[in-house]
Amino acid sequence: LRQSDYAPYFYDNGPSSTNGNMALFSISEDTPVGKAPIYILNGTDPEEDPVRYGLTFEKGSTEYFRVDPNSGNVTLIQELDREKQDEISVHVSITDGRNKVVETVRVFVTDTNDEPPEFQNLPFIIDIPEDTAPGSSIYRVQAVDKDMGSGGSVSYYLQTSPFTKFTIDGHSGILRVKLGETLDFETTPTHFVTVVAKDGGGKYKGKHQVLTSTATVTINVIDSQDIKFDYGYCFCLHYVDLYEIKASEVGPNNELQDYDVTTVTVRVVDLNNHPPTFYGENGPQNKFEVTMYEHPPAGEILRGFKITVNDSDQGANAKFKLRLVGPNRVLRVVPQTVLNEAQVTIIVEDTSGIDYEKGPTLSFKLLAVEIDTPERFSATADIVINLLDTNDNIPKFTSEYYIARVPENSPGGSSVSSVTANDPDSGSWGEVKYTIYGSGSDLFSINASSGLITTQPWTSLDAEVRSKYNFYVKAEDSEGKYSLAEVFVTVTDMNDHAPEFDEVLVEKTMIIGTPVKIEAVDEDAESPNNVIEYSIMTADPDNAFDINADTGEIKLKPYIKSMEIVQNITKQKDCKWSVVVQARDRGSPSFSTTAVINIDITEATPLKGPMAAFLMKSRDNPLKALGMVTFIISVLVGVTVLISTAMYMRNSKSNRIMPARRIIKRRPRDQQPWTFKMPVIKFTNPGEKFLITDPESSPQQKIGSPRLKPPPPIAPCLPPPPPSNARPNERPRAVPTISGALASKGSKKAKSSRRKEGNISSALVSELKMKLEQKIHENNQGYY
Repeated sequence: LRQSDYAPYFYDNGPSSTNGNMALFSISEDTPVGKAPIYILNGTDPEEDPVRYGLTFEKGSTEYFRVDPNSGNVTLIQELDREKQDEISVHVSITDGRNKVVETVRVFVTDTNDEPPEFQNLPFIIDIPEDTAPGSSIYRVQAVDKDMGSGGSVSYYLQTSPFTKFTIDGHSGILRVKLGETLDFETTPTHFVTVVAKDGGGKYKGKHQVLTSTATVTINVIDSQDIKFDYGYCFCLHYVDLYEIKASEVGPNNELQDYDVTTVTVRVVDLNNHPPTFYGENGPQNKFEVTMYEHPPAGEILRGFKITVNDSDQGANAKFKLRLVGPNRVLRVVPQTVLNEAQVTIIVEDTSGIDYEKGPTLSFKLLAVEIDTPERFSATADIVINLLDTNDNIPKFTSEYYIARVPENSPGGSSVSSVTANDPDSGSWGEVKYTIYGSGSDLFSINASSGLITTQPWTSLDAEVRSKYNFYVKAEDSEGKYSLAEVFVTVTDMNDHAPEFDEVLVEKTMIIGTPVKIEAVDEDAESPNNVIEYSIMTADPDNAFDINADTGEIKLKPYIKSMEIVQNITKQKDCKWSVVVQARDRGSPSFSTTAVINIDITEATPLKGPMAAFLMKSRDNPLKALGMVTFIISVLVGVTVLISTAMYMRNSKSNRIMPARRIIKRRPRDQQPWTFKMPVIKFTNPGEKFLITDPESSPQQKIGSPRLKPPPPIAPCLPPPPPSNARPNERPRAVPTISGALASKGSKKAKSSRRKEGNISSALVSELKMKLEQKIHENNQGYY
C-alpha cells in the first residue's frame, strides 16, 4: 500500500481561546502595538512533521498583524480603531512543507471608551417669544457617542449658573424654560446656555474614564405684546368658575383709557389625561423592527432602534417606568425611569441568547407604565429582531467514536459503518463534508456526503493477518471548520482454516503408563474456530488407546500395564503400534484433518533416588537431562582434580608422601593414559533420538549394544617426587586422578513456525545413565 501524506490542520478552539486558527478572535481596540503576542496560531500535522505558519491580508487592506512562522506567535503592528474598522479579514495558513492549508477568518475589534460624545447640527441658535410659558420645550439638543455599551450612552446637563432660566432633560436633551421663570425681551433679549454631553463611562487601557463634550445654545428672545388678557380656567374640586376679564374702554391706539386694574391669579392644575406614547422617526408607533447578525457582543447598543417615549402630562403624572418583557436577561432597556420624555436605548446583555440557530426571530414587549398615578396609564410596543446567520458553529459528530464489525473475506465495497455530524448553521455553512485519514484508513473509504464507510473495492480483510483497525473521520463545513471522531473496526473471524499437524506421519515412543502428546494448529483468529478437539479414528491394535479430546494426549488403555500384556496382544516382538488421530475445530462449518502416529511401546527401567525422579520429570526435555548429567560429571572431575592437587601440595611441603592407605594400581604396563569423552546424543530421526555413539569407534557401531566395553582408564602421570627425604624402603604412592572432556556432536534444528514436538523416552535416558555410571565405575576399579 502507498503511504498517504495528509495535510496539516489548525486546532479550532473557539472564539474565547487565545490559540488555534484565530477564527472569531476578539481583540480590544486599545491593545498596544508591540512584540507581546496577542494570539498563537496552533495546529499539527497527522504525520507529525514540523509545521510553519503564515498570515496575509487582502490586497490594498491595512496589515494589522504579523506571525512568527515557527512559533505561531501573532503580534499587533498597527493601532486599532473599532469606530473605523470593527472587523478584520485575515488569511491564516499552515504548511508541512508539502501541503498547505489556508483559512480565511474574521477577527473582531472590541470597543473601549475612547470616543467623546459629538453634538449634531451645530451651531445651536433658536428664537423664542418672550411669553413662552414656564416648563415649555423650546429645543432639543442631540449628541452621539460612537462607542458601544455604556460608553456609547449620552446624558445631558447644563453648566451651573445662578441666573439661568432654563433646564434640560438629562436623557432626551430637551431644553425647557425653567418652572417659575419668565422671559423678558426688555430685560434680557439673548441668553447663552452651555450644554454638557456626558457618556456612560467605560474602560480605556485598563482604567475607567468618562468623556464629555460641551456646546453653547444661543437663545434669542422675541418681543411680544405685553398687555393682553387671557381667559383662565381654574378647576377646583368638582365645579368650575370661569373668570372673564374685559377691557372697559379701548382707545384709538389700543391703549386702555379710564380703566381700573385688578390682579387675577389663575392656577391651572394638571389632569392626568395622557398615557405614555412611543414615537418612531415618523410619529407615534407601536412596533419597532430591526435586522441584525446573531451574537452581537455584550454591551452593544442596538442602534437600529430609533425609539422615543413621551408622556404629555406634567409633574408626577408624567413619571413612568420602562420595562422589556421577553427572553430573560438577553436585552435591557435604558433608562428605566422617565419623567415626561426620553430616548429609549436597548443594550445587549446576553449574547448567547441572540442565536439564529435557536430561532431566526426574537420578540419582546416594551412597556411604559405610570408610577404614582391612580390611573396607572401604560403603553406597549412590539420589539422584533430579525437575525442573520453567521458561521458560528462547527460540525459535531453524534458520537466521539464509532465501533464497527465486519466479517473477514467480505467483498470490496462492503458497508462497514455510518457516521453522522450535524452543523446547525444555515446554507452552505451547514453542509458537512466527510473525509477519512489515519494509519489504518487506507483499506477504507467514506462517502463525502452521507458519511457511509465502506471497504476499498480492492480490499479483502483477513482476521488472521490483522483483526483491528482504527482511524479518524473528519466532518468539515464550507469554511473549513471541522471536528473529528475515531472509528474502531473489528474484522470478525470466519472459519476458513482447517487444523494442521506438523507431519501426517508421526513417530512416537511411549513408556507404559506415560502418555505421548500430539498437537495440531488452527490458524483461525478467534474461538471457537481455532479450538481443536482430538479423537481416534482407527487404531492397530484396536481398543488399545485413549486420547484426551482437549490436549491430544494419547495413553494406553488402563488394562495394559506391562510389556508382557503388550506382547500378548501383538504376538510379536515388534511392539510398534499405530493410531489414526483426527483434529477437528469447533467452527461452523467445522474442518478436520488426520495424522498417523506410529507408537513404539517400551517399558521404563526401574530407577530409584533423586536422579530417577529428575530423569522422569525431564523425559520430555532431553537437553535438560543431558545438561544435568554433564554437570554431575564436571563436578566429579573437578572434585577429583582438587583432591589430587591438594595431596600433591601437601607432599611437596613435607618432601615425602605419607600414605593414609595403601593403593594398589592395576593396569597393563604399556597402557597409555586415557581421556574420557562424553557420549554424544545423536538426533537423526524420531526412532533414534537417544542412540549413543562412541566418537572413537566406527560410525556404524552403536554403543547401545552391551557387547562392547570401553577400555579401562589409565591413571595420569604423577609429578616428579622430591629428590630428598624419601625413605629407601617406601614405595611411591600414586594419586588417583580422572580427566575428561565433553564434546557435543550436534542438535536437531527446531522448526520455525511450529512448536517443538517430541516426548523423550525415559527408558533410553535410563540406559544413558547406566552407561555413564558403568564408565565411572570402571574408572575407579583401578584403585583400591
